Formats: sequence, structure tokens, C-alpha cells
Amino acid sequence: MDLRLSPVSVQSPLRAATALRNLTTPTPQASSAGFSTALKGALNSVSASQNEAQALQRQVQLENPTVSLEETMVAIQKAQIGFQATLNVRNRMVQAYNDIMNMQV
Repeated sequence: MDLRLSPVSVQSPLRAATALRNLTTPTPQASSAGFSTALKGALNSVSASQNEAQALQRQVQLENPTVSLEETMVAIQKAQIGFQATLNVRNRMVQAYNDIMNMQV
């Protein structure tokens, strides 16, 4: 029984974390591109992370010997963390919108 962990690809979740960081930390590139572009990039990165996790999960279910269960579980957790971060950003944006709409003029 082989218990060694195989190297994990961190390219997609790293892109998702970088895109989410760009939402909170303005950079010259992000500020010139606009908030909507940064948000769209973050959502695309989270979506790519979820797609990668789903593909790895499918390969494990098909018993592909080149895909490890550990790698798949890490990818699923990273996709879940990215989704939760995106959900929190959305909730804060909705709360800010509601606060602005309830202001008296």
C-alpha cells in the first residue's frame, strides 16, 4: 500500500486567491481595469477551480491510477474555500447595497 502524497497542482487555486486579493488590495493594474473586471476575473478563477476539482473527482470515480485521492480532496477543499470567499464578498456587497438604499436623503 503506497501512502506517499503526490505533488498537488496549485495553479488554479492560486489564481483564485490572487484574484480575490485584488478585490481588497487595489493595485495600479486592478484600479485601471475597474471593479467589475476584477470581480469577473475572481469569479472565473473560482469557477475554474471548481471545474478542476470536479474533473479530478470524476477521474477518481473512474479509478484512474494517475490521480490520487489526496490530490482530489485538496482540490475540492480549495474550491470550497474559494466559493465560500466569493459568497462572503457577495453577501457584503448586498449588505452595502441595502445600507445605501436605506439611507435618508
